[in-house]
Formats: sequence, structure tokens, C-alpha cells
Amino acid sequence: MNDKNTSEERPTIILTGASRGIGHATVKRFSAAGWRVITCSRYAFSDKCPWPMGPEDHIQVDLADPENTEYAVEEMRKRLKANGSKLHALVNNAGISPKGEGGERLDSLTTSLSDWHNVFQVNFFAPIMLARGLFDELTRGQGSIVNVTSIAGSRVHPFAGTAYATSKAALASLTREMADDFGPHGVRVNAIAPGEIETSILSPGTDKLVEELPLRRLGQPSEVAETIYFLCSSASSYVTGSEIHINGGQHI
Repeated sequence: MNDKNTSEERPTIILTGASRGIGHATVKRFSAAGWRVITCSRYAFSDKCPWPMGPEDHIQVDLADPENTEYAVEEMRKRLKANGSKLHALVNNAGISPKGEGGERLDSLTTSLSDWHNVFQVNFFAPIMLARGLFDELTRGQGSIVNVTSIAGSRVHPFAGTAYATSKAALASLTREMADDFGPHGVRVNAIAPGEIETSILSPGTDKLVEELPLRRLGQPSEVAETIYFLCSSASSYVTGSEIHINGGQHI
């Protein structure tokens, strides 16, 4: 796809989990590049958000609710009609990771069945529901899908719970399958796997973990947003089915 903002076509991205952290940084990165950004989150649009057209291009959706997710897809398709029903990028960033009492990690023995269902609905099922629901629009835009996985999807993490970790591992596998299925239609599908990124939801003790990283620091949301932008731009036009690790060497 052409990632330049021209008078002929302004590229459009739909982003879930846009209200904070990596999602918020991604909105700012794409907005600065001239993209139209349709944001999605559990929360209503805030006047504190720095991008234009926010209220008009924001969709409040509870991805834990399959029916509400289906409704949101139809709303997205309506919003896209303004630019010829083309979608140039879909970023599945929203994710949840429940904690136990006192914030402790929930493992495979302590995670309730309802938590398993909710986590997989948001972290795994919602991304494929959105991608399938917006397939025609993505095909018209020769678009790019980016699924946000996690370092926890490939190794046991001291803070991320089992349901979160396994849902992200499943999403990484789904990314490969989607790349094979969507590729013949001109749609690329990749994933990014962030490690310890400096956001408001860091767990206590992360500072000690960072001391062991090769780069000896937390990642910044803006660094993750840059990688997402790369995967949605023409600079990555021959990249699909990949999972890029953004973790300061934590996985090596």
C-alpha cells in the first residue's frame, strides 16, 4: 500500500486499545503522518486526546462481548464508506491480563474459567472477528494487519498470567495462519511482541527485571508505535507472517 498522505487518498487505520500506552502512542504516530485514525476502546472519547476528529472517529466497544464486537464491526464499516470502503491498516492492540487479589500472578491452577473465557475473547477471538468482518475493506485497501502479541507468549513471565500468555501464544500462531489466508488477497498480516514497555500498567518488580536486559532499560511506547508504523507502510511491503520482538534483547 501507499503510506503517503496524498490528495488522492488518505490512508485509514483502525486501532483497538487506543486509550493508553502503546495504543495512545500509535494514534499519535499515525496522526502525525497524516493518516485517518479510527480508534476503539472500552472508554468514551476524552477531550484530553490530542488528535483531531477524535469524537467522530472513535468507537466505544467492549471486545469481551462478542455481540458488541459484531456491532462495532458494522459501525466501522459504516465509517469507512466515506473513503470508498477502503481500510489500509488494522492494529489489534487491545488486551487484558487479570490479576489475583493483591495483584498476584494467576497461573494455570488459580485462573478461573470465566477469566480464561474473557481473556481469550479479547486477546484472541476479537482480532480474528475484526479481521474477518473487515476483510472486504482490507482487500480494497491492500491493507496490513498487525496483531500485538507479547514476550509472554513464548516464555513463562514472572508477572503475566497463564491465560494472558497462552492467548498471546495463540495469537502469534493465528498471525501465521492469517498471513497464509489473507496474503493471496493482497493483505499482509504480522505481529509485534513487546517486552517491558514503560506504561502505567507495569507490575511492581519490573525495575529488577530490566536490570538483566541487554539494553538495561524499559522500552518506550513510541518505539513500539514506530515498529507498528513500519509494518503498515510500504517500507515493509514484502513482510508478512512475521513476529517482531521489541524487548531490548529480553528473549535471547
